[in-house]
Amino acid sequence: MTGAMRSRIARIAAVGLLAAGAAVAVKANGEDSSGSGEPKLPPKLSYFVQTGEVEIRRQVGESERVLAVLPPGEFFGEMAILNGRPRSATAVVRTAGRLLVIEGRTFEAMLRARPEIALRIIKSLATRLESANQHVELLLLPTPNHRVVQCLRHMAEEQMQLAAAQFNPGTAILVPKRVEDIAARVGLPVHEVIEVVDRLRSARLVMLAEDAGIEGSGFIVPEVGRLLEFLEFLNLKDRFGA
Repeated sequence: MTGAMRSRIARIAAVGLLAAGAAVAVKANGEDSSGSGEPKLPPKLSYFVQTGEVEIRRQVGESERVLAVLPPGEFFGEMAILNGRPRSATAVVRTAGRLLVIEGRTFEAMLRARPEIALRIIKSLATRLESANQHVELLLLPTPNHRVVQCLRHMAEEQMQLAAAQFNPGTAILVPKRVEDIAARVGLPVHEVIEVVDRLRSARLVMLAEDAGIEGSGFIVPEVGRLLEFLEFLNLKDRFGA
């Protein structure tokens, strides 16, 4: 989004400063909540993430799953405006941030007046649909090994796309994610993910960032090609029961 576009949105939207853990758009009867116990706001609101990160969560059975983590520059809440239905997920601030809150009528007027905004939303929705398909694919895989390895592969590919790098089977990639991020995406308990990651480390298919002297959370995939080969091995093992 261009600086001019941000300025325009800023002139027509309210700004909210939220602490980590605050609920932003709570699934209920189509209403929004600031998570502060204050009266609920009108349902037709969309949000633009200026700073911080926001988790999109949804109740699946008895547990709440993280469907996506939205960084600065992303938006959410638009579907309730576009299709007129109650919200189907909960947005929770992951790291303290600043949100632009855009009223529904204003949002619709922006789409009519600014085709570039509508195009951006269409592209973002297409990306989210692809991500949802990958999520379903992960949840359908038969074992924790399959899920974690495939998830690491997806995350490595995402990092390559962000860096606009050309795929090379021998490329080492830093995946700046936590074990909890993987667990949320593959629908497994954290301890099961740790067990799989430990096996991958023993096989030198994955390294922790700290193993390479890199500060912060994350994983290093030394050779993406070897990870793909291991995934093929798992598929063959599952197919023939070897």
